[in-house]
Amino acid sequence: MELGVCVASHIGDIDYVVAAEELGFSRAWLADSQMIWSDCYATLALAAHRTERIRLGTGIAVTGTRPAPVTAAAIGTINALAPGRTFLGVGAGNTAMRIMGAPPQKIAEFDRYLESLLPLLRGEEAWLELEGESRPIRHIMPDRGFVNFDDPIPVYVSGFGPRSLGLAGRYGDGAVVPLPWNAAVMEGFWRAIEVGASAAGRSLDRDGYDTTALTTISVLDPGETADSPRIRHECGAFAMATLHYAYDQWRQFGHSPPALLADVWDDYCAMLDEVPKERLHQRIHAGHNCWVLPEEERFVTPGLIEATCLVGTRDQLLERLHELGAAGLDQLMLLPALEPRYAVLERLARDLLGPLSE
Repeated sequence: MELGVCVASHIGDIDYVVAAEELGFSRAWLADSQMIWSDCYATLALAAHRTERIRLGTGIAVTGTRPAPVTAAAIGTINALAPGRTFLGVGAGNTAMRIMGAPPQKIAEFDRYLESLLPLLRGEEAWLELEGESRPIRHIMPDRGFVNFDDPIPVYVSGFGPRSLGLAGRYGDGAVVPLPWNAAVMEGFWRAIEVGASAAGRSLDRDGYDTTALTTISVLDPGETADSPRIRHECGAFAMATLHYAYDQWRQFGHSPPALLADVWDDYCAMLDEVPKERLHQRIHAGHNCWVLPEEERFVTPGLIEATCLVGTRDQLLERLHELGAAGLDQLMLLPALEPRYAVLERLARDLLGPLSE
């Protein structure tokens, strides 16, 4: 089991990626959500110049906001700066699309996007549907250092359901999956990935195919609970993002909220009913994965934290991480709240990274 960091891209805080490298975290996944954070590729470029070992990539590049050639050129540029340690995480775009009031890209469109993207990442020609016409596209000046497609760029496809996980199996070198709470759930993810691979004529070796999940981790002190001020400070923003996501799923697709939100759901919806409809898409994601708005603190329950984050003593967490690894999950990317993020990384490096590497 490896631990990486998911970074709320901030052009003025490259020191955070440097700290992650120095502490021994394996990857930095820089988030791609315009209108919330800095541009992920600009931030990656600075990080590439300040680091030497940590693998750098997008977590997750959003297909609905950039055509495939734009994404290929952007990550190819980063690969010119950090050859051999650049990767591309790619997904249909939950927050990035919803912050503009739109749903994520549809599966069929995501499929076509990936089909066009992969040849471009190898420096090859791809066919792109543009203005109703299919056209051949390739980078026509790749040999003067503008981009690097010679060193492979591993692709990690994000999937929340069977169809998107199938696309991860069809196209990806790895998959970004929801956090599995037991081995049976992880096995279900693997089956969906392998069905997609098989349909494309691929045979996947589980040992050579990387799986990653997004969460955050907090180590409890003796006698501390998941509802302590420190744990709420470290995990509250990530937990709250689950409520943001559930609300969007409900309002856009009619999906029922998960049972764990039953105690707060009506109150949360009533609060958002006061927001003008034309700006509701902006309000939902305020503070997204960085901090909890004061009026939303009451929705961050111990149950929500425990259902979305990994919280426990050092020994409990090590046992849980070993269980996840044995179930077939290769890595976690961790996204603590913005203000305590440095302290969280230092605690995790001290308590977890050493034992995991033994």
